[in-house]
Amino acid sequence: SRCRYCWCSSGTPSWDWNGKSSHMARIGVVGVGRVGSVMAAGLRAAGHQIVAVSGESPTSRQRIAAMLPGVPIDKPTAVAKSCDVLLLTVPDDMLGNVVSTLVGAGAIREGQYVVHTSGRHGLAVLEPAAMIGARPVAMHPAMTFTGTTLDLPRLRGCIFGVTVAPTERAVVEEWVGQLGGLPMFVPESKRTLYHASLAHSANHLVTLVAQAMEMLSAAGADDPAATLRPLLTAALDNALAQGDAALTGPIVRGDLNTVRAHLSVIAADSPTTLPSYVALAKATADRAVVDGRLLPIRRNRIVALLDEALVGDPAMLMPPSTTAVMTSISK
Repeated sequence: SRCRYCWCSSGTPSWDWNGKSSHMARIGVVGVGRVGSVMAAGLRAAGHQIVAVSGESPTSRQRIAAMLPGVPIDKPTAVAKSCDVLLLTVPDDMLGNVVSTLVGAGAIREGQYVVHTSGRHGLAVLEPAAMIGARPVAMHPAMTFTGTTLDLPRLRGCIFGVTVAPTERAVVEEWVGQLGGLPMFVPESKRTLYHASLAHSANHLVTLVAQAMEMLSAAGADDPAATLRPLLTAALDNALAQGDAALTGPIVRGDLNTVRAHLSVIAADSPTTLPSYVALAKATADRAVVDGRLLPIRRNRIVALLDEALVGDPAMLMPPSTTAVMTSISK
């Protein structure tokens, strides 16, 4: 049977060839934000011991009480010294400083696992810990979190972007599996690209949806979310299954006058949304050309209209006259 990684009573790693853990890890968490609290609660539910956490803000204290009841709260250095596996769930820009500070304080030791959950960073940010013999791990859940128990079921099937030395793959696969997730091994050199793809999709989607709901509210919708939910669910499912082939709407059809009407009303009623509409419409037009569903000449006319909208040329956003339309139809 496949071997599984565990810890003996001394805290040194050992293998159990029967697939059973003879000793679960002692885990400490520095930075109990939305991700850290959920990861720790998930690992605790899998049988690991959360020996201590650090969190100073009132929000962190409330989250610890709700997600990790009974777990001691201590200073980061004390947390690091108390555990076999140190989970660092701090903001990306703070991570390097936190690692250097803990190493400088003698809180990290040889053989200890030092795990961060940053999507952007790989192992390089943990180099100070690796230099003294710690085992560095980058283990990022590709999921958005609320920091509540609602997130725990969402870990099932969640992909974890993992960057780790080959010698440590087995233990990380074990942790990810215990959380209900699946590992995706990301090379160090591709770590930022991996994270940019997630941020561009999930984070920017939130902005897009929020802007759309604001426009629907202005258009008179009593429940913008209910209006969008079935449409967005279908669009997302289709895009994930079919890629660019799932695209519908005025851009791919080359409906120049519909795009012009959109630009006019957005400029008047929701001007802060105009730049994102234009940027996404241009990207959509480019992809539709590559996909062979929009003629390049039609794309050029749409893009010219989009560019003029940003510089505020009202003439470009005026609907064509009835005579012009009839003339166009007769041709």
